[in-house]
Amino acid sequence: MTDFVHPALIFILGALPIPFLSGTIRKAYLVVVPSLAILAVLTMQPGSYGSMEFIGQNLQIAKVDKLSIVFATVFTMMALIGTVYALHLREAGQHVAAFVYVGSALGVVFAGDYLTLYLFWEGMAFASAYLVFAQGGGQAIRAAFRYLMVHITGGLALLGGILLHGTATGSLLFGPIEGGMGAGTYLILAGFLLNAAVPPLNAWLTDAYPEATVTGAVFMSAFTTKTAVYVLARAFPGVELLVWLGTVMALYGVLYAVLENDCRRLLAYHIVSQVGYMVAGVGIGTELAVNGSTSHAFAHILYKALLFMGAGAVIYVTGRRKLTELGGLYKSMPITVALYMIGAFAISAFPFFSGFVSKSMVVAAAGQDHRALVMLALTMASSGTFLHTGLKLPYYMFYGTDRGLAAREPPGNMLVAMGMAAALCIAIGVFPGPLYALLPYPVAFEPYTGAHITESLGILMFTALGFVIFLRALDPENTISIDTDWFYRKGARYFMWLAERPLARYEKAVSGVSDTAVLPFLHGSARAGLRLDLGGVDGIVNGIARSILDGGGVLRRLQTGVVTHYALAMIAGLTAAIVVFAVVWR
Repeated sequence: MTDFVHPALIFILGALPIPFLSGTIRKAYLVVVPSLAILAVLTMQPGSYGSMEFIGQNLQIAKVDKLSIVFATVFTMMALIGTVYALHLREAGQHVAAFVYVGSALGVVFAGDYLTLYLFWEGMAFASAYLVFAQGGGQAIRAAFRYLMVHITGGLALLGGILLHGTATGSLLFGPIEGGMGAGTYLILAGFLLNAAVPPLNAWLTDAYPEATVTGAVFMSAFTTKTAVYVLARAFPGVELLVWLGTVMALYGVLYAVLENDCRRLLAYHIVSQVGYMVAGVGIGTELAVNGSTSHAFAHILYKALLFMGAGAVIYVTGRRKLTELGGLYKSMPITVALYMIGAFAISAFPFFSGFVSKSMVVAAAGQDHRALVMLALTMASSGTFLHTGLKLPYYMFYGTDRGLAAREPPGNMLVAMGMAAALCIAIGVFPGPLYALLPYPVAFEPYTGAHITESLGILMFTALGFVIFLRALDPENTISIDTDWFYRKGARYFMWLAERPLARYEKAVSGVSDTAVLPFLHGSARAGLRLDLGGVDGIVNGIARSILDGGGVLRRLQTGVVTHYALAMIAGLTAAIVVFAVVWR
């Protein structure tokens, strides 16, 4: 039996036949591909595969261990759920892009060297960008171009870091960074942090995800940032900088969610916040902290996808996505409401839901490492998550003021996918043992203690009380929040102005001078040179050639073949030489 079949190839090669299939056959095929990938992950054995030498470097196409297996497990599960959610789509392009996106993410997870990692890393960027372009419309297309621009920039930083790091260490193998942090290492870290959406490198996420297609946003919520968490956990565990960056992320996302009116942009800011827990856990670097980051990434992929599926269902049936335009949908979409709330309870870390058994591990690791400030900040962020994702968004989207929207439940495949994710959110929360068994280190953590349950419920209930008291103050407003993307949006605009105005005018002036003065001078010089060449140089060369030919003719006539003639010539030459020698000697 084969020990390893690369699941990335299953998805990438599996994407090729999709445009040629249709109807029920295509739907069955779309479900079979991720199912095969799940089977491949469940049956693979730890080890290194695909070792080869290239440009004098040892490469490792795939490296399998517990850390890569746990991420690959949830990635393939999420691929199946996302594919079921998108089965109603007739456009083949989105399915192809989604499969290439998932395959590239899996390629990164199993990459044993930086070159392999980089190729799949860029594959993720281009495949996911299509899911934004596919939405169509000026706003989505502009967001997709910005998304692509930012990720190409991050990819260049990563590539530069890989080259510098490889030159310094003599190896391109991907693993924990050892020794000091050099220029190459910082560039690699910057490339990873951009994909993790660490502020101020975060605005691409909240700019692009809300503009993606309904199904595309579900895939995007699951893979890019969590792949970044994986590579950080692989290469930079215990880096102190990550502790504080992650803590800032957790609060930053929650604070910006307060200002949001767009339902998917609000959820996107909570991706930033939740990934902050994972980044902080990687930075703490203890076994408990890395286990917490890994398990929280696993749980987050499922409940965040469920939340995006719920919001996407609302957008699909109503065509509205702003909270100020939604309300009263609980009557016509009760199943969607129930499934969304399971995801809301999971992200808010309610007991017996998946977030409770994963997020608390990171907070506990901060406490064990005597980081009281980090522990407090993460706890506050958890309260803010429940306030906005668990209370504000569902209240104004499903309840609140009835806008009289004509709504219904979404297609059955979307509800089935939401049900699959919801079932996993509950199953992990009630039975965390199977998830803990997948984690990279042995787990000695018990989430269901009396103190932990009481503390969590106290914070959540206090947050709910605050929501009821200050409900009017939380009313969404139809405004636009300015984030760090303001800088490159404005910067790009000024750059285009500079290119179209001063630089274009300068180029036009230079071209005018060239056309009126420089080019006529050059043309005249060329013509004069041609005349000199034809009348002078060629005349001299041709004269010399004719002289040589004439001399040759004379010599041929002198060669009579009579010996006495040659003897007289030798005597004459000898006499001439004696005369010249005598004159010179005198």
